Amino acid sequence: MLVTCFIALASVQVKAQDPSRISSANVQDESGVESARAAVRSATEWVASGIDSWFGSKPFSDGGKVSDGQIGLSWYGRQDQASDPTVRFNARLRLPNLEAQTYLFTGRDNWQGLITDQPAAFATKQRLSQTDVATDRAVFVGIGRSVGESTDMRLGFKDGLTLFAQGKYRYRWLPTLDDEFEFSETLFLTTADRLGSSTLFSYQYKLSQTLAVRLLNVVTVTQLDPNAEWNGSLGVYRSIGQQRSLSLEILASSKHNAGPALKDYGLQARWEQPVDHDRLVGELIIGRFWPQSEDASARSNAWALGVGIKMNF
Repeated sequence: MLVTCFIALASVQVKAQDPSRISSANVQDESGVESARAAVRSATEWVASGIDSWFGSKPFSDGGKVSDGQIGLSWYGRQDQASDPTVRFNARLRLPNLEAQTYLFTGRDNWQGLITDQPAAFATKQRLSQTDVATDRAVFVGIGRSVGESTDMRLGFKDGLTLFAQGKYRYRWLPTLDDEFEFSETLFLTTADRLGSSTLFSYQYKLSQTLAVRLLNVVTVTQLDPNAEWNGSLGVYRSIGQQRSLSLEILASSKHNAGPALKDYGLQARWEQPVDHDRLVGELIIGRFWPQSEDASARSNAWALGVGIKMNF
């Protein structure tokens, strides 16, 4: 009875609130997020203009641009590994004093995923698989150049000291309105891995305007470790409108000459939707994985959970 009275009283209080006060609170929330976006973008443009001044005297306002800017905070963990919060930042910068097809890229993100050009489906933050936390995060900056629509070249530094180079070729084939094939080959060079390559093949079939099935395969090899590593994904993706999406994926990975045929496999469900008037995007990931070992009796399973929020600027 007491709980019922409390709920009723709370309902009356909500209804009695001044609509102008509610509207004012919403405006304050919106302005707060917009201020944060403007501050991050302004700081990024300030850095970009400073770097651009190294290459000439043309002002940054004369064609300078920040694109693909995103900052996010996330926490992802599995029962069989350590976990902690992660801050990621990425941006692509157009510098007026460089040629039209040349750009600056910078950020703080998954290092191995950046170098090997791993698709988002296999990024550490989504795969929720075992990883070396020390190599997961790195600050990087570099210069890239697009050669036509299918080739991209990059040269940069990780943590200010480690040099890396990368070249990528990408080819897309659309035989019908519902079928899409993609092939890409990425060659990379680092002081740690030396020369390496990452080969991607994907196929997507559109079942409807809001539902698609996708098969994705990536094979990576390096001079340091010539045993090929494979990651595969088979998933169903549903768009629910208003920037909301739901996906269910089967993920698997293996490594040649390294124990069992499969190193790790599992199921992963992901829900994504905008929050705070579409200015922020939140995501929730739930997964269950079965890491493999040579000793069958020691094999186990692990639940995984991930939450995150990101802001485009």
